[in-house]
Amino acid sequence: MEWIDEGIVLSARPHGENAAVVTLLTAAHGRHAGLVPGGQGRTARPTLQPGNRVHAKWRARVIDQLGTYSLDLLSARAALWLDVPEILLLISSACAVTEASLPERQPLLGVYAGLATLLSLDDVDLWAPVYIKWEMNLLQSLGYGLDLSQCAAGGGMDNLTYISPRTGRAVSRSAGEPYHDKLFLLPAFLLGGSGWDTQDILSGLEMTGHFLSRHVFSNPHSRILIPQDGDLPLARQRLVEFYRKIVEKEKDAAVA
Repeated sequence: MEWIDEGIVLSARPHGENAAVVTLLTAAHGRHAGLVPGGQGRTARPTLQPGNRVHAKWRARVIDQLGTYSLDLLSARAALWLDVPEILLLISSACAVTEASLPERQPLLGVYAGLATLLSLDDVDLWAPVYIKWEMNLLQSLGYGLDLSQCAAGGGMDNLTYISPRTGRAVSRSAGEPYHDKLFLLPAFLLGGSGWDTQDILSGLEMTGHFLSRHVFSNPHSRILIPQDGDLPLARQRLVEFYRKIVEKEKDAAVA
């Protein structure tokens, strides 16, 4: 058995003395793992960084075997952001969430295209809001889309401010105010607003993280990335902690 495809590196884990098991998200073959002989070597490691786009050839004797990969680097996205920790955290989180959420070997072209679009961003300021929109699109692709079209309580489309953690539907400011502490804040940039701050990013991550935990990771495909039902991948947790620390510093500075 053999196929050739383009893919995005999601992870590379050591196997034996010098090989690596590499998981790709491919355009036509979905999330797919394979063995890369010499994958722990200095020559291979730069190619196997999460977020890189590669040309992949997969071979196996029968279709249900792990098989082996031959990979050629097409685009080294992570290397472009080595001096921007925020972007590296976003790349790491996107790859981990993708690997943990998708069924194996099931093509999802829209998910592949969405991840490729996210990783191709050049504007530092756009990465975080686009990442949150990417998680929302991932939820949609997996059948757990959020409804931001109108207020769940009254049907109106004005002043949508909250998201119900139970239904995933938007709630207006007036309808949601009595339940403020029980609802997620809905960042304005998700409704077409042009501005955002770190608190908006944190609010968006907390919102999408809740629905990923509740729906996607409640019965995870990977016990390596999701040890317990409902956990988020560690890379995703580190991303939230990064923005949470920034928000805390900004609040402390405002008080001082």
